[in-house]
Amino acid sequence: MTPQPVRTSLHHPINKRLFFLDEFSTVSLFLTLAILLVLSGFFSGSETALMTLNRYRAKSLADKGHKGAILAIKLLDRPDRLLGLILIGNNIVNIFVATISTIIAIRLHGEIGLAIAPFVLTMVILVFAEVSPKTLAALKPEKLAFPSAFVYTVIAIPLYPFVWLVNIFSNALLRLIGVHPDKETGHELSADELRAVVVEAEHFMPQAHSDMLLGIFDLEQVSVEDIMFPRIEITGSRL
Repeated sequence: MTPQPVRTSLHHPINKRLFFLDEFSTVSLFLTLAILLVLSGFFSGSETALMTLNRYRAKSLADKGHKGAILAIKLLDRPDRLLGLILIGNNIVNIFVATISTIIAIRLHGEIGLAIAPFVLTMVILVFAEVSPKTLAALKPEKLAFPSAFVYTVIAIPLYPFVWLVNIFSNALLRLIGVHPDKETGHELSADELRAVVVEAEHFMPQAHSDMLLGIFDLEQVSVEDIMFPRIEITGSRL
């Protein structure tokens, strides 16, 4: 006889709390799992994309009326709220991923499936929902950051009470160690950082312009003797 897949039972200690999933076929659970992994990848990738987004380029695009850039800048003004929103969504999705994976493992392999599922699920989540989307987002942040800004702006409305509650506790914890998220900006560039930006952008501008900009940063180190000549060294002629 062909062995039949082990199906979940309402009397199983795990499934007493998940009996409603027993009504779905294994194929339906696999499809649901695939959708949830895509959502998990979206949350992970969009987090990296928004956090690595070039804010000065985004502000430039926002000034030109780019809607995605405008929303992204608005979200990044309060990174604590943005991270709370992303992590709430990602954790909800991952909890359902673990739950459905457990049901599928029990159906296909019985009790031994519970031992196999964590290893398989860890590899699947790392590849499809963490490393791959985050690597893509780090390489092409604007491709994911701007579209995701529309999504987060919409879902922020119904999830605001949960985000607000999470931020109360997390911000209180940060204040205990002397960090105030509502006052921290950290977006100002120092002279050395501006110099590095100009050096990195040298291939986008003529060499003369690059030298002129770099020279501006050296003005404070220039003395009067470096730019003026003593009168006795000046020669001239009458016209």
